Amino acid sequence: MTRVFNFSAGPAALPESVLRQAADEMLDWHGSGMSVMEMSHRGKEFIAIHAEAESLLRELLAIPANYKVLFLQGGGMAENAVVPMNLLRGKAGADYINTGEWSKKSIKEAKKYCKVNVAASAEASNFSCVPARADWQLDPDAAYVHICSNETIGGVEYHFTPDVGSVPLVADMSSSILSRPVDVAKYGLIYGGAQKNIGPAGLTIVIVREDLLGQPLPCTPSAFDYKQQADNDSMLNTPPTYAIYIAGLVFNWIKSRGGLAAMETHNRAKAALLYDFLDASAFFSNPVAHADRSLMNVPFKLRDESLDDAFLKGAVARGMIQLKGHRSVGGMRASIYNAMPVEGVQALVAYMKEFEAQHG
Repeated sequence: MTRVFNFSAGPAALPESVLRQAADEMLDWHGSGMSVMEMSHRGKEFIAIHAEAESLLRELLAIPANYKVLFLQGGGMAENAVVPMNLLRGKAGADYINTGEWSKKSIKEAKKYCKVNVAASAEASNFSCVPARADWQLDPDAAYVHICSNETIGGVEYHFTPDVGSVPLVADMSSSILSRPVDVAKYGLIYGGAQKNIGPAGLTIVIVREDLLGQPLPCTPSAFDYKQQADNDSMLNTPPTYAIYIAGLVFNWIKSRGGLAAMETHNRAKAALLYDFLDASAFFSNPVAHADRSLMNVPFKLRDESLDDAFLKGAVARGMIQLKGHRSVGGMRASIYNAMPVEGVQALVAYMKEFEAQHG
């Protein structure tokens, strides 16, 4: 069997050891005679799987006791609506920081439920940076301040936690969660789809401070009411059981590698390999401000875009897939999440050097 280096932005590569364990347990989980896919979410077997997954996530992120961990469905797109449904709490509006395509989606969705104040935008720089905190025009009466911690498409990442005073800070961490340590206590709510660093598509993680629960908009469906889900251990409706099981295996894999501090070291080393090459190249380029470059998603362009197809075909021939950039920005993109080994980035850089030598 030959495994490719999968640079997909999501669903993304999973650790091979996790996939092998899941395969070994597919037909019979721990002597139960059942696959996890077949288990009742109310049964003792799955209750144990669910509890272990939550416990591991709490340990990895050092989540304070006054925060609820929810395992939901709908992805980041759904949370763009669910967040204002739950967090407005009688307020008329919320602040949003616009750093790219995913921020724009969040803003568009939130406008259906409240007045949105775009407190800062990187549009003038073609979304190549995070707006300086000093330039943010925040509303002190906002229900919350929303950021996208890492723009998967544009490759822009916050390398600081913005101070927004007493207003709750909300972060879409879909593509950066578990890539490095996070001070959860500085956020009112963190959410993210699982399909980057956590597990298969279908699971959404929400980490929310307890005092923000219990005042949803009247239109909020019961399944999207954070308080109802928290009171029912994320089982008001049938949760994505198999995705939670895989997430638990991934959490255990991260722990076995030394936790999030070790994962950050791993990810910074990979990113440095690629960015150092891009900075030294006259043939390839990265548009993002150095201080705001993503550790997870590295967009780059060839000097001659007519060579894009040849570059992608050559990459596939060498066992490297999903390097095509998002259709909204073009070019290339290497997503190098936790499960991408350093050997994958080394192979990519070696190929890029070869391609530049041939075509530069």
